[in-house]
Amino acid sequence: MTGLRHLPQKIAVRAVSTRCSFVLATYLGVGNCNAASLRQGLSHVDKTVEIVILAMIAAFLGLRLYSVLGRRAEHEEEVIQGPRPADTPRVAAGESADRSPAPVRMPVAGVTPAIERGLREIAAVDRRFDITAFLEGAKGAYRMVLEAFWKGDKETLGELCDQDVYEGFAAAIAAREAAGETMDNRLVRIEEAVIVSAAYEAPMARITVRFAADIAAVTRNAEGQVVAGSLDDAVEARDLWTFSRNVTAASPDWLLDETDEA
Repeated sequence: MTGLRHLPQKIAVRAVSTRCSFVLATYLGVGNCNAASLRQGLSHVDKTVEIVILAMIAAFLGLRLYSVLGRRAEHEEEVIQGPRPADTPRVAAGESADRSPAPVRMPVAGVTPAIERGLREIAAVDRRFDITAFLEGAKGAYRMVLEAFWKGDKETLGELCDQDVYEGFAAAIAAREAAGETMDNRLVRIEEAVIVSAAYEAPMARITVRFAADIAAVTRNAEGQVVAGSLDDAVEARDLWTFSRNVTAASPDWLLDETDEA
């Protein structure tokens, strides 16, 4: 501020008349200026003084802006860094923190209380058990087993059946081949697949399904002549197939455990 008190003397030496600096007139209130005198005086004022004063004013304004905007930005950053209510994980009422799978919903329409009890017991020990998926898989297995038996495909039968059932199919295939006969059968449709029993005896789960299907069946001799059946007339087949699974096994597959006529 000492330098500023000497500015009027310096200006008086440079401009004895009423000419003055625009900066001094505007910010310091020095001189009695009008627009014409300002334009004439600007060329005679010490440029160094004006630059210094402008720099001081710019620095002052910059500090004021930083003090306002800088603190505001820091405050907003702190707010943003905090946890948002929408980002906080929520656990629904009754839902455990480990998100264990919900049990299979029962009851199943059209089953007796005994069947429902058996299905509940299976679902309690096998968290992957799903009644709809099981029935779809059972129908697929029914088709695959029949077609493998008709073709004499023992490898596929070994994958879908347990040992006892496989041996029964294998013996029938061997007898057919010994007689020189082949089967030219076709599964037209599966009319129904209904669960008729379900039970769990650790570690085995067993479910019996009643199938009703239309099958066009033909048996040919070694010469290829039809000795039984007709492809034009489908016959209704009704079977009881029991599927079993060791619930402690890693594989989710059910195997054909028993076959019978319905």
